[in-house]
Amino acid sequence: MRVLGLDVGTKTIGVAVSDEMGWTAQGIETIKIADEQMKESYPRLQQLIDEYSVEKVIVGLPKNMNGTIGPRGEACLQFAEELKKDLNIETMMWDERLSTMAAERVLLSADVSRKKRKKVIDKMAAVMILQGYLDSKQ
Repeated sequence: MRVLGLDVGTKTIGVAVSDEMGWTAQGIETIKIADEQMKESYPRLQQLIDEYSVEKVIVGLPKNMNGTIGPRGEACLQFAEELKKDLNIETMMWDERLSTMAAERVLLSADVSRKKRKKVIDKMAAVMILQGYLDSKQ
């Protein structure tokens, strides 16, 4: 069973997918959206769900460090709920605190230039979110 991982931002959605065994996450792409028009991503997400035979979508939930959910987290919860309803797929939220910072550290340690990091940071954060979920299932 393949799982899709999403890092939902205001202008982009980072996308990762698991292998068929559900052990590892690989980054696929970053979907660009216009100022929080998240439904613009649905046609591409549906294509990826079909292409990879995805059965579940994990959406990163950006909680505050104290565990509360702010406006960005509320937007992600709403996106996940609408995705579940509109694309008829199981969705689950995953605490993504510090995933973008962890992705940034990985890219820095790999000596990726600032310009290139900006292009792949959301996809890498989606990998971190999905890998965290997959590791919790092992």
